[in-house]
Amino acid sequence: MGSSKRRMTRWGGRIGVWMYRTLNGRMSSGSKNVHVLMITSPGRRTGVPRSTCVRYLESDDGLVVWGTGSGSKQDPDWFRNLRAADGKVEVQVMKDRWPARARELVGAERDDVWNNVVLAQAPGVAKYAERAGRVIPVAVLEPVRGE
Repeated sequence: MGSSKRRMTRWGGRIGVWMYRTLNGRMSSGSKNVHVLMITSPGRRTGVPRSTCVRYLESDDGLVVWGTGSGSKQDPDWFRNLRAADGKVEVQVMKDRWPARARELVGAERDDVWNNVVLAQAPGVAKYAERAGRVIPVAVLEPVRGE
């Protein structure tokens, strides 16, 4: 991705986060069937809290998120920050906010959730995975009680 496109993507992300906070998640996607949350975790290099809006799906274990990076050849920054945060993140869905534990799925568990949750409910995501040419990371966000 060129520096100009990267800069536009960064600004688009900042505007999206500002809108999500300002409007409590209303108008966060163009479809009733696409659900978007805001996840905040410390930056992996700076420790400064970084927020981004990502699509999610509900599962029995929690909220499922994945890092296609719109087909980027590398995992998106937000997912790399999530890994470095030792699982401690804050989640906002619409106006509700809570601390959560992000658990990256690996191996058979990742493959099962990728195929039977993500691709089953959001088949259009497959085109980004194909474009990326890498295994797309998947995580479950589980609410942390009592914090």
